[in-house]
Amino acid sequence: MVSIRLLGPPAVEIGGEPAKPPRGRKAWALLAYLLLAERPPNRKRLAELLFGDADDPLGALRWTLAELRRALGLKEALSGDPVRTDFGEDVTVDVRVLLDQDADPAPLLELGGELLEGVHLASSLEFESWLLVARHRVAGMIEARLRQAAARLLAAGRAKDAVVYAARAVEHNPLDEGNHELLVRSLTMAGDRAAALKQVAVCEDLMRRELGVKTSPALREAATVGSDSPMLPPLSGRAAAVSQLNAGRAAIMAGAVAAGVQCLRTAVAEASRTGDAALKARAYCALGSALVHALQGRDEEGSLALHEAILHAAAAGDRSVAVTAHRELGFVEVKAGRRTAATMWLTKAAAMAETDAETAAICGVLGQNTSDQGDYRAAIGHLEESIERAARCGDHKQHAWSLSILGRVHLMRDERSQAHTVLRRSLELTEEQRWMAFLPWPTALHAEIDLRMGDVEAAADGLERAWVLACQVEDPCWEGTAARGLGLLSRNRGDHVAAFRWLGQATDSCNRLPDRYQWVHANVLDATITCALDAGDTERARPLVTTLGSLAARCDMREWVVRAHLHNARLGDRTALASARMLGAGIDNPALAALLR
Repeated sequence: MVSIRLLGPPAVEIGGEPAKPPRGRKAWALLAYLLLAERPPNRKRLAELLFGDADDPLGALRWTLAELRRALGLKEALSGDPVRTDFGEDVTVDVRVLLDQDADPAPLLELGGELLEGVHLASSLEFESWLLVARHRVAGMIEARLRQAAARLLAAGRAKDAVVYAARAVEHNPLDEGNHELLVRSLTMAGDRAAALKQVAVCEDLMRRELGVKTSPALREAATVGSDSPMLPPLSGRAAAVSQLNAGRAAIMAGAVAAGVQCLRTAVAEASRTGDAALKARAYCALGSALVHALQGRDEEGSLALHEAILHAAAAGDRSVAVTAHRELGFVEVKAGRRTAATMWLTKAAAMAETDAETAAICGVLGQNTSDQGDYRAAIGHLEESIERAARCGDHKQHAWSLSILGRVHLMRDERSQAHTVLRRSLELTEEQRWMAFLPWPTALHAEIDLRMGDVEAAADGLERAWVLACQVEDPCWEGTAARGLGLLSRNRGDHVAAFRWLGQATDSCNRLPDRYQWVHANVLDATITCALDAGDTERARPLVTTLGSLAARCDMREWVVRAHLHNARLGDRTALASARMLGAGIDNPALAALLR
């Protein structure tokens, strides 16, 4: 049995005993790159990346591969071109534990340290750029798995076990309020309210000191879930549960979100009294969906309700509810930039889906996820399928939503005419459905296309409308997007003071709540940096570039990673352009390719 550890100081164990490590730091670098690559890399690429300074790069690669086979005791491994890493069942690798979302989460508690701790290759600057991104990405994957384990244990009624995983999530990323909320909720459900309140205070002080922000109401409310909670009203049976479920849905559709959510919480409590698994599944799913979409800042509570829905749907054999709950959990993970978890939930949802409406919704979120990730070819495929199926089944809101994300893809690729056509149709459908809560998003995107195409007057009208609508529905994401557009409009007019004022507003808006949409945050950062560099304000730009690079790497937003390196190149980093070209080589975006040239 061979065990490979790449987190913390790298090491190998064979048969439970420490093995003699491979000679040279480049051996560890090569092994990590091979194991984390999305597809097997060819030898020419590996030689250029790690051994470009050698007299015989391919010869140095062959020697290092042979050294790895010796150290691992695997004579037939790491062969071929591209190089394969199919080690077999007798070899375990700590980072691969992160990829299996359904595996026993216990090994996660043993993972510690950053990827290839202590390994640096000053002579291989491209590899150093890759390693920096990979370290952030792996740290984000560990955090996501810990959160998922805690949520599943809470849904299964094992709150004390959930505390351990939630606490580790806080250790991994203490500046994420959602991690603290999950820990507070776990402590409360485990019966330790004193510890929960202490954790609330710790989080409040930390956020105030480190980020200069106040925590959301959801954090403190997480410490009140219990027998005296307003979430658990007097109970009276099945008829009351169905009545409250229908009333809650109707209220939310009518825009009375707070009243609707309270009805759905009552429905959950009533359904729990009946013991009817199918009814409990429906109630929890409706509550979870409402908290995720209709009520801002409640993704943590919503996720837990959706986990409960999945458990009850499995018991009742309710496929439809299971599909919805899996898709909604995928959507939460997409917003947060947890790509592996998002893909897992959405893949499971797709495997269960049977109707056009179900598949259209799933493909829409898959398209959003792959677009955020920078895989535009895959995104277009998912979104076109979503649009086709939504049109076929008459789901006009899904049709409008997927068109808006497809329009955003064309916007990122600077395909202006295509973006204009697609977003115009999204706007028409949204207005026909009187979907006011969504209208600011396609309005702002369409206005940005107008700005790029030189129609400044139309852009100003659209962006001002988007801003007013976003403020009316109090959606931080839409506000951030509209304010960003108004910042770009001001820059276009030569008013840099107004531009930075609007971009500052965009930053404040999209970061107002802990469950922010990370792609929008990155989009705002990129626009602010570009404006600062264009104005010669390097002092404003420099810390923002660091923030963008870290955020993009952690959330696996590859185009934003590349753009952060391009910004660093403008700031005078002589190695940044080469790193950007290496990291952007696999991104199918003509607009980005032009920048890299």
